[in-house]
Amino acid sequence: MTETFGAEFLVRWLAAVAEVVEREADRLTELDSAIGDADHGANLKRGFAAVAETLAKEPPTTPGAVLGTAGRQLISTVGGASGPLYGTLLRRTGKTLGDDERINRAQLAEALGAGVAAVSQLGGAQVGDKTMLDALVPAVEGLRTSFDAARAAAEEGALGTVPLRARKGRASYLGERSVGHQDPGATSSALLFSTLAETARTEGVS
Repeated sequence: MTETFGAEFLVRWLAAVAEVVEREADRLTELDSAIGDADHGANLKRGFAAVAETLAKEPPTTPGAVLGTAGRQLISTVGGASGPLYGTLLRRTGKTLGDDERINRAQLAEALGAGVAAVSQLGGAQVGDKTMLDALVPAVEGLRTSFDAARAAAEEGALGTVPLRARKGRASYLGERSVGHQDPGATSSALLFSTLAETARTEGVS
C-alpha cells in the first residue's frame, strides 16, 4: 500500500464518480422528487460526465489542479443548487491543496474540511439541517482515520437524514412532510466517498 498519491488518482476517482452517478441517477432523482425539484440525478449525471470528459482531454498535473478544474466544470455545467455546492466543495479543496504534486490521505481530509466549510457558508446550512453536510462532515472526520471509515461515516450520515426535518433548501418548504425521506444531496455525497474508498482499494492507496 502506498501512502501518497498524485493527480492520476483523483482523475480516476472522478471518472468513477461519473460512472456511479450515471448508474444511480434515477434513484437520486426519485429521492429528489419526494422533497425537491426531481432534477438532482439528471443534474449530477450531466455535471460529472462533463468533469470526466474535461479531465480525460487535458489531465491536470497536480491533485489541487484536478479538483479545481472539476469544481469549475460543475459550476458551469450544472443547474440548480447542486452545481454551485459541489463545485465549491471541489474548488476550495483544490485551492487548499495548493501545488503539491503528491499528497496523502491526511492532507486530502484537511483540504476537504476546508471545502465542506465553504459549502456550509455558501448554503447557510449545518449538520442536522437535512442537507449534504449530514454526510460530508462525518465523512471528512472519518477520512482522517481511513478511506473505509469515510465511506461508512458518509453512508451512515445519509441514512441519518431520514427522520430529520429539513431546515434548508427546497425541502424546507415542506416542513413536517420532509420527515421520513432520505436527503438526495446527502445520498450523492455518500456516493462520492464510497467511490473514493473503492478507488483507494483498487489503486492500493492507504
